[in-house]
Amino acid sequence: MPASRSPIRDAEPAPRSRSYWPIVLIGLAAALAVIISALPASIVTRFLPPEVHAEDFSGSIWHGSAGKISVNARDAGALEWHLHPAALLGMQVSADVRWVKVGFVVDAAVNIDRQGASAHAVKGGGPIEDLRDFGVATGWRGTADIDFSELKSDLVKLLGAVGDIKVSNLTSAQIAQGTDLGGYDLRLAAGAVAADGSMTAQLTDTGGPLEVKAVISLSSKERTGILTGTLRERAEAPAALRSDLEGIVQLRGRDRQGRIPVDLEFTW
Repeated sequence: MPASRSPIRDAEPAPRSRSYWPIVLIGLAAALAVIISALPASIVTRFLPPEVHAEDFSGSIWHGSAGKISVNARDAGALEWHLHPAALLGMQVSADVRWVKVGFVVDAAVNIDRQGASAHAVKGGGPIEDLRDFGVATGWRGTADIDFSELKSDLVKLLGAVGDIKVSNLTSAQIAQGTDLGGYDLRLAAGAVAADGSMTAQLTDTGGPLEVKAVISLSSKERTGILTGTLRERAEAPAALRSDLEGIVQLRGRDRQGRIPVDLEFTW
């Protein structure tokens, strides 16, 4: 008789090893969120540079505010932030922030990592006279609107900026007897910031008694700027403004289109 053959059973598949890493990561993230939510907002003082002082804290480090901030002993307004804890897993800080200086309010999405800081969707504005503590537009009045799609810094100097600063109802007691000078748009396009931190921006008017087409070059190292371009009064220009412009015409003359060339150096 032929030898009986034992039935060959199909080999059972080896049990699949289960990965618990997703569960572990979720647990770590949850624990980190609990820890962050328990920390007071005042703990941020440990990470501030020496020239920055903050006080009057409320809330937590996750969602908190500092009611009084000063930079080099100058009043720098107040700051509110809302952290995104998930970004901490990637060794970076991500937050939605709101900065307030009297009536000037700016909102932005901020990211900070080892390479520096960046901000996106930077929008806001207010009276420019509320920025006098920073030496901005001293002696001027008007309303500014800020809209930047991108700002980059290595935490020492500005590396990039793309956006607009629009000013309306601009006046100065030193020009045209304080009459309304209209509105202007300062635009920084891609590549406007050089490697050394210097900037080049386009300045144009948005309507009013004065037509302006100019380029502003700023040196962050020397804190000086140069405005180069042309001016021309419009038909509705008040007599006081025309009188001030005539003083420039005596020195610079006009081109064939009646525009007045200007080349003005200033400090900031």
